[in-house]
Amino acid sequence: MSIPDAVLGRLKDAVGAKGFSTDPNEIAPHLEEWRGKYHGHSALLLKPASTAEVSAILRICYESGTAVVTQGGNTGLVGGQIPLKGEVLLSTQRLNKLRGLDQGGMTMTVEAGVTLAEVQRAAEDKQLLFPLSLASEGSCTIGGNIATNAGGTHVLRYGMTRALVLGLEAVLADGTVLPMLRALHKDNSGYDLKQMFIGSEGTLGVITAATLRLFPRPDVAVTAFAAVPSPAAAVKLLGAMQARTGGMLSAFELMPRIALEFVTRHVEGTRDPLAAPSPWYVLMEATGGKGANVAAGFEDGLAKAIEDGTASDAVVASSAAQAASLWKLRESISEGQKREGASIKHDISVPVAAIPDFLAKAVPAALAVVPGARAVSFGHLGDGNIHFNFNSAQAGDDPAFLAQWEEVQQTVHDIVKEFGGSISAEHGIGAMKVAQLPRYKSHEELEAMRALKRAFDPKNILNPGKLIPPVLRL
Repeated sequence: MSIPDAVLGRLKDAVGAKGFSTDPNEIAPHLEEWRGKYHGHSALLLKPASTAEVSAILRICYESGTAVVTQGGNTGLVGGQIPLKGEVLLSTQRLNKLRGLDQGGMTMTVEAGVTLAEVQRAAEDKQLLFPLSLASEGSCTIGGNIATNAGGTHVLRYGMTRALVLGLEAVLADGTVLPMLRALHKDNSGYDLKQMFIGSEGTLGVITAATLRLFPRPDVAVTAFAAVPSPAAAVKLLGAMQARTGGMLSAFELMPRIALEFVTRHVEGTRDPLAAPSPWYVLMEATGGKGANVAAGFEDGLAKAIEDGTASDAVVASSAAQAASLWKLRESISEGQKREGASIKHDISVPVAAIPDFLAKAVPAALAVVPGARAVSFGHLGDGNIHFNFNSAQAGDDPAFLAQWEEVQQTVHDIVKEFGGSISAEHGIGAMKVAQLPRYKSHEELEAMRALKRAFDPKNILNPGKLIPPVLRL
């Protein structure tokens, strides 16, 4: 994609000397995502510091028909944030102000480039909680979290990002600013326009600020790591622990033995917390206030599970440091997988009760395509989201294995559809899955999505080629 010099000059003027870069060395880190699967190119990196500058950028792009890709912390895993065709790259990282925090009303208004960790700390300073939690929270941004409707480990208790956003400020393709930063839990005054931008992956507008919902910070947190014989036992344990804790579970994560081995082999400071190996494990957490006897319910539930064979062993963290060490095992799985070499990854969801049957069918089906591969299925069992991954048979690079990505992916996604699931639970569609979406989403839904795209971005300048499949002309 070639952008006229006159347009590039106008865009530079719109943001001033500190607001752009043409230095290839500065731009380079923005052109490749964490897994190295997508590589892009762009002649211009724009770094606006205000909503007004974002508006000016988009007005110029709209008038000139110049495509633009918006990027937050560049932590996305489906290529949605990468300028694959030379588009102008708009980084939100200078939109980094905390605009306000209402402690009594438990809301916070921040700009899109504030990192998730910074939001968490600002809430914590006021004895409050922003419950979204991701492995990339030190670098991912709130704007990116909202644009992808991020999930994470606490969806079971608090919901997806969509449930945590009360208001938005967004800029449309033609530069129009939508001022929707309302801190209201109830607003029945028409279409809830902010929802159009949550999960839209930058295809309908650029999110510049958000009003977020906060919660009381829990006084008590109980974390446990349990060994279970099977995914079916893990699902049974989930129901039992929900009942024992009165619905106070905030996380319930599933991981196989091989994932624990990858982590303890490659990640410093990790170890197996239990005496004997188990085929599967569950990491769970419950939180509550001072008066909630969470620990007793947790321990009673685990004791009963061991007694009836649902679990074979368990350890309950006796300190915050021990809880952190248990969470490190879960949060380091992706790093452990990366150290083991080539991997084919899926981010799928099915109904929670269907997870055991899905795994029983999908694992052998995938292994029929890539014999000898190592199945590493882990993730958010409590909300039905499994990161259904496979590493190559041996550690190291394996181009032949990776060349089968699309065949494995279609095999897995077809089974996901059979179980009434989704081919993207929390990572989004981006560039990776856009061509496959028509196979798994109805024609009527896709046409409605295209109608929204035409209404919000009639010239198709916002992240073109991502999320919205083109209409195939025969």
